[in-house]
Amino acid sequence: MKKILFLLGIMGSFSMNAQENLEDLLASGIADAQRFATGYISPAAEAMIYNTSNGWVQSAEVKSFLKFDIALVVNGTFVDDSQKTFILNTSEYNNLQFSDGSTTKEVATAFGENDPDISVFAEVKNGPFTQQVEFNLPQGLASANLNILPAAFLQARLGILKATELKVRYFPKIEQQDVEVGIFGLGIQHEVTQWLPAEKVFPIAVSGFVGYNNLSGNYDFTESEIIDGDNQQFDVKQNSWIFQLQASTKWPIFNLYGGLGYVTGTSNFDVLGTYRVRAGIPLLETTSEFNNPFSVKTKVSGVRGSLGASLQLGFVGLHADYNFAEYDNASVGLHFGI
Repeated sequence: MKKILFLLGIMGSFSMNAQENLEDLLASGIADAQRFATGYISPAAEAMIYNTSNGWVQSAEVKSFLKFDIALVVNGTFVDDSQKTFILNTSEYNNLQFSDGSTTKEVATAFGENDPDISVFAEVKNGPFTQQVEFNLPQGLASANLNILPAAFLQARLGILKATELKVRYFPKIEQQDVEVGIFGLGIQHEVTQWLPAEKVFPIAVSGFVGYNNLSGNYDFTESEIIDGDNQQFDVKQNSWIFQLQASTKWPIFNLYGGLGYVTGTSNFDVLGTYRVRAGIPLLETTSEFNNPFSVKTKVSGVRGSLGASLQLGFVGLHADYNFAEYDNASVGLHFGI
């Protein structure tokens, strides 16, 4: 399960462990392993880019010079059933076959669950000899009874110029059970309505926001029964941008806000280290040892909208909003500031 959580970029881990390992797919060759990993990982990579792009703006009214706000923000991205599976067609693979003789099946993505387990094998012919290696396909988040992708981070905003504030978000890269995941983001927001002659008359603020998000993670895992090697790890790096137009009320205590934005980003998932396959396709390869065997690259772009409400009681504030996009998201936060 630690691998599942790393794949999703979740800040934390669970005590249960997945018995099925993504790296076992190397038994069927690099091309097959990369094709499967693309179908398995891509939905989670896309969802995490949308996830870390949310929660930036809770008001179109920016802080005045040197006024600040520090918040703990928690995002949760919802997973549809369509994002939990993908079609595995063995005719598109060189050596991977279903153990029950099927040619196509819906199998779990990093969001899903194979219930019951789905067994596959790689078959290799080397002259008169045939060798098979059998293993189960990896499980996903649903195997832990979870249907939401969470993320959390600290976020601060500071008024720096007239009608302008700087935003920073951060979650330190802390190692827990061989998993490291960290988040960093930087943004700037400018309130257009402060430049209007009648801006104090109307209780509405309008602003523009640009934000950059970076997520990085690493999972250093142990050898399996099929694969051994050195320095084996999964490494992920995500970079994304959000461009958003925001509007909100300017009441003293309770406010409503909403926005329309555009998200774009990339995710690189790298399988690093040295892998020696004890059985399977390497009989036909020039070597049975793979170094940094493959990467899965994902690109995302899409429109998102948000609606929310905030409550300010002195120097303490709360917010809650819902974001509409390819992967819907909810965000809540606790704020302290002046």
